[in-house]
Amino acid sequence: MSETSAPVRRDISEKTLHPVNGILVLVGAFAAVALGVLLFVLGILRVESRPGAPGVVMIVASVVLVIAAMFLFAGIKVVRPNEAIVLTLFGKYYGTVRESGCFFVNPFCAVAGHGRVSLKLTTLKNEKQKVNDAQGNPILIGANVVWRIVDPTKAVFNVDNYQEFISIQTDSTIRNIARLYPYDIVDDNEDDEVVEKTLRSSSQEIACNMRDELQKRVTEAGIVIEEVKITDLAYSEEIAAAMLQRQQATAIIAARAKIVDGAVGMVKMALDKLSEDEIVVLDDERKAAMVSNLLVVLCSGKDTQPVVNSGSIY
Repeated sequence: MSETSAPVRRDISEKTLHPVNGILVLVGAFAAVALGVLLFVLGILRVESRPGAPGVVMIVASVVLVIAAMFLFAGIKVVRPNEAIVLTLFGKYYGTVRESGCFFVNPFCAVAGHGRVSLKLTTLKNEKQKVNDAQGNPILIGANVVWRIVDPTKAVFNVDNYQEFISIQTDSTIRNIARLYPYDIVDDNEDDEVVEKTLRSSSQEIACNMRDELQKRVTEAGIVIEEVKITDLAYSEEIAAAMLQRQQATAIIAARAKIVDGAVGMVKMALDKLSEDEIVVLDDERKAAMVSNLLVVLCSGKDTQPVVNSGSIY
């Protein structure tokens, strides 16, 4: 039994065409039409006045001129700046016109693909999509992609629709890269020397990784990725409230730690100053009471109401 193998896709190398000026051909086509009409009228008059071969020849010549002019018009192609057209001839690749202007090509050539190929910079706005980050948290992420076509031949022949192709590849790339990183660091560990990359703190570097990965996917379509920028990044609605509380708790703990460090330093400074200047001599019990009172005043989240002792401290 013979095994049937799948057809192999062959990459087509671009062949740049430099066709002749179409303005001259266009003028010649209009002249041929005018001459054909004139010969047709003269031929009709000649046949009516003097039937014979000369009149018939004039009519036939007029028809030939009009048909030739139609072929000339069919070969006129106009290319705008930053555009290209890919031409095929009887189903085979004929060439690519990159120059802007009016040109004349083989009248039997047809424009391949979905028409003209734009070589301009194009922005693709990737809509927000729900992805699980490296810690399994659902997040919403979206990005903008700036791209352009550098090989219109590949864009036409290697993919069916290059705009839809890059849109799908962008969705897949962003989803796959976002899964590799956490949204944010949940547990702070000061002993770790290596700071973990996160989507929130290293968005620019991760966007560069997305660009490199996306470039590998779309190279076969003749597309160059200029920039990928993350525009939307947030926790999904179902965990947004819980994560906000966690962030608030982390901020409160960090603030309290700063307050305690400052309060301890101020208490130590006060005790040292009292001892150095010999303002008052306190025993250990009184020092402990003073430290307790000062810490309560300095670390309290609300304004304290001090009570003044007018009597002896002993």
